[in-house]
Order: sequence, then structure tokens, then C-alpha cells
Amino acid sequence: MIALIKQVSNFVGEEVTVRGWLYNFRCSGKIAFLELRDGSGFLQAVASKEEVGEEMFDTIGKLTQESSIIVTGTIVAHPKQEGVFEMQVSNIKVVQIAQEYPITKKEHGPDFLLNNRHLWLRSKKQWAIQRVRDVVIMAMYEYYHSLEYIKIDTPIITPNACEDATELFEIEYFDEGKAFLSQSGQLYLEAAVMSVGRAFDFGPTFRAEKSKTRRHLTEFWMLDAEAAYVEHEENMKIQENLICFVVKRCLEHCATELAILERDLEPLKKIQAPFIRLTYTEAIDKLQQLGSDIRFGDDLGNDDEGLLTQNEEVPVFIHKWPKKIKPFYMKTDPENPDLVLNNDLIGIEGAGEIIGGSQREDDYDILKARIQEMGFVGEEYEWYLDLRKYGSVPHSGYGVGLERVVRWICGVEHIRETIPYPRMISRLKP
Repeated sequence: MIALIKQVSNFVGEEVTVRGWLYNFRCSGKIAFLELRDGSGFLQAVASKEEVGEEMFDTIGKLTQESSIIVTGTIVAHPKQEGVFEMQVSNIKVVQIAQEYPITKKEHGPDFLLNNRHLWLRSKKQWAIQRVRDVVIMAMYEYYHSLEYIKIDTPIITPNACEDATELFEIEYFDEGKAFLSQSGQLYLEAAVMSVGRAFDFGPTFRAEKSKTRRHLTEFWMLDAEAAYVEHEENMKIQENLICFVVKRCLEHCATELAILERDLEPLKKIQAPFIRLTYTEAIDKLQQLGSDIRFGDDLGNDDEGLLTQNEEVPVFIHKWPKKIKPFYMKTDPENPDLVLNNDLIGIEGAGEIIGGSQREDDYDILKARIQEMGFVGEEYEWYLDLRKYGSVPHSGYGVGLERVVRWICGVEHIRETIPYPRMISRLKP
């Protein structure tokens, strides 16, 4: 019977066949210990010379790291580790003997590992991170569908900026002139929710700013969510429930992966609603009391975000920011015309901003004036203004940075580890 490694606990005492690769190998006299991987997990296979015969044992001795093999044997409980299983080998078929593998057990620098990213993905930690990433994605889909959102695909090539054109990658689009790689599907998603009510998109987005921090990529995956008839406070509740749901799913389904990453689970277990809410004004006052030199009207830096969350057990909402430093589409706070009804959600443990959202301006005249005030001219935004002419309603949304969420849940240092093939200002290959 052919089985995945993650299934072998169901076949104790039975003979199964596993198809995969040799991750590690050691030999002690007449017994060989092979660590197998097949994509679903890792399994120790024990081959004794007495059981498999001298010829096959010699073949085993010629195997190299990452050789592809098909191994048959009986599944037994590990003699010393409860809940762990291994295979007593009866037969091995060699598919290919791998050449000398460039990534060894010694320490390698980040540039070497990035240059060999196509191979480094096979490491246990990278395997674990990518599986956590998959669970995060599936949890997001499950969460939104439970709230009657549907997925809407928004374009990656756009004629205009969502926020700031200087941050975008510009391309020549046939005879149509300049176009840009999308930094967000938000504007198009706003149009869609006037049809379907609630929607989310999920796909690659691009920022051309030359950021070199451990939290920035030039190509990253963003989930945008929008909902009609949702206003500021409800928008934040939807966001905090999303994060709680995703963390819970990861704790339920990623125990093995988080153990490989040596992730302390206690902070994740404490994530529950409600999250802390600070207005921007309150956040600035608190930061100044903590010794920051930030002033009202400044954006929050990494250090500021860290100060605000350093002693907290749940993420922190910073909401109602100054209008002058925020995009044109955010709705003005009716209690203070200098502020907008927006929020940044700052994660704990140095995660930084993981969500940015707002209630959207739904008044045609106000929005048109804001677009002109920001210096956006031409017809590119006429279709967006149309949404405020034909049945405009209050609506809100936000964007979730997938890699930032994965980085936090996995507890890894640099965001480049959370995406299979990172693109940064000095990294385009492989």
C-alpha cells in the first residue's frame, strides 16, 4: 500500500510504501538510519543488513542526501518517543542518486541560501513555514465564506494608483500608454461589493519603494476585504475576529510545523477578542510618555509600533489618523474633520502592522474634492466616482499582509522566509 508519511500512524503493524527523498542518513555498523521526506512529513526508516540482505544494504550505503527513493517496510511505534512512528525497511528502490548537495549541515549565509532558494525550500524550517502559510490562507477563505463574502478577482495591471504613484512599478501597456502593477485591489473590490455585498480578493501586489527592512518585500500577497453597509467600528470587529480565527486554526493544524520552528505557543494561545483600541492621538501621547520623539502628524515607525505593543498580549488597533497623511478614499471622521475613520492593526511580538483598513468615503462631492486635492487628474478615477452616483452606501474594508501574518505566527526573523521566492530590491533570482 502506498501511503503519505503523515498517514503512517494509521498503518501500525502493516507494510506500506513511501515515495520521497533521503533527507538525512547515518549508519551504525549493520544498521542504517534513513530520514525520509515526501512533502507531507518526515519519517525515520531503519534498515538492518540482516533483514534487507548484503546487496541492498550496500546500495543503501551509496545513497546521498536528496536521493529520490521508494521505500517499503513495516510501520512500528518508536521505542522511546510516544506518538512517533518509524519504518522497519524491507525494500528500497532507487529512483535517482543525487549529486553532491550544495546545502550541507554547516552554517550558510543568507545570500547563499537565497541564491539556492529552489533547494533551500526542502529544509525542515522552510517546509514548516510554507505549510503554515497554506493553513493561514485556507483559514482566511473559511472565515470569509462563513460571513457570506465571496472571492472576486481584481486586476494586477491597473491604469492608476490606489495610494501613491511613486511607489508603483510602471509598465508600458501597448498603445494605451502607462500602466502600473497593482499595490491593492481595493478600488475594484469596492465596485464589486455594490454587486455582491461582501467580497475579498487575494493575490500578488507590488511596491516599488526601496525599503530594506525585515518586514518589506517588493512582491507580496495581500488579501483585501470589502463589505457594503459596514462602518468603522464593525470593520475593526471583523478584522480582530479574522486574526483570532486564523491563529486558532494554526494552533489546531500546525503543531508539528510550529514545533519544528521552535515557536513559543503561549503568546498565540492568548490571542482573543477584543483587541486593544487606541486613537492615533492616544497612541502619540503614549509614545511620547514612553520616550519616543514622534510628533502628531508623523507616521509610526517600527520602533514606535514595538513600544505600543511591548507589554500587550493582543494586537493593538491605532485608529482615527490625521487626514493629511492618509489616502484620499478614507472617510472623514464626523466628530473631527481633520481625522479619518481608518485603522492600522499592530501585531504583538514585533509583528508590526498586519492590517490596514478604513471606512470608505461614500459621498460623491467630498470624494471628488479629495481626489483633486491629492493631485490626481484625468479620467482614471471617473469609474470610481461612479460608485458614489448610483446607489452609494456606507462601506468599509481593509488589506491583510499575508507574509506579515505568517512571519508573526511562525516567529521568524525576516519576512523573506515566509514566501517561497522572495523579491526584494536587490533580489530577483531564482
